[in-house]
Amino acid sequence: MDLKEEKAIGGDPGAHWYYIAKGRALKGLLGRKSGATILDVGAGSGVFSKMFVADGVADSAVCVDPNYADDFLGRRRTDNISFVRAVDKVEADTVLMIDVIEHVDDDVALIRDYADKAAPGTRFLISVPAFQFLWSSHDEFLEHRRRYTLASLERAVEEAGLAPLKMRYFFGLLFPAVAALRMAEKKPDGPPQASQLKPAPDWLNNALIAVHDVERYALFPLNRVAGVSAFCLAEKPAEPVTLAQPKAAA
Repeated sequence: MDLKEEKAIGGDPGAHWYYIAKGRALKGLLGRKSGATILDVGAGSGVFSKMFVADGVADSAVCVDPNYADDFLGRRRTDNISFVRAVDKVEADTVLMIDVIEHVDDDVALIRDYADKAAPGTRFLISVPAFQFLWSSHDEFLEHRRRYTLASLERAVEEAGLAPLKMRYFFGLLFPAVAALRMAEKKPDGPPQASQLKPAPDWLNNALIAVHDVERYALFPLNRVAGVSAFCLAEKPAEPVTLAQPKAAA
């Protein structure tokens, strides 16, 4: 989870419509599993792990990020959530990679690194920004390498040795407005200065939460068409994944 984006909202990310809506959609895709444990890769402040533990989706979480400072590690630990810079083995039954793999040059290698450390049956919940044509100064500010379709995300997950279980787009109701704004954007000279995610007044925050609750129930279970974010729930299989071979030309 990108700390630059969290800082852009100027407050508690757990109270912002974007994180609340996204967290609820992720929890819905994951489902409830008694006694679940989480490894949150690239967790930042751990906003989604905190949501999952607080809502009873998981009993505990370990947040891992190589950029944690010493003072951060010292003050953030709780009885159910810990923060570390690295792990040698994945002992959790669920691995979160929320808005992480788009930041690295080799996304497959990053997923595979954790897949190789995990036991068969471990679930991986991954989210990424969707559709390359939505690329904007927002992506440049957050230092993204790419955006994804469900097909490209599925391919990366399979190449890393995981078996995709569920694929979805989210923020579909925002998609037309975001697409119009991004395509109309005129890029300023010089480096991008800020995220496009902003603080919202209470009335707008509550309205956007309600809108995405409707989307989560009505559209999300079937949405493989369009959205601002793409999600994948995958699992490490007992046997290696066999990749589909491209068809020979006639």
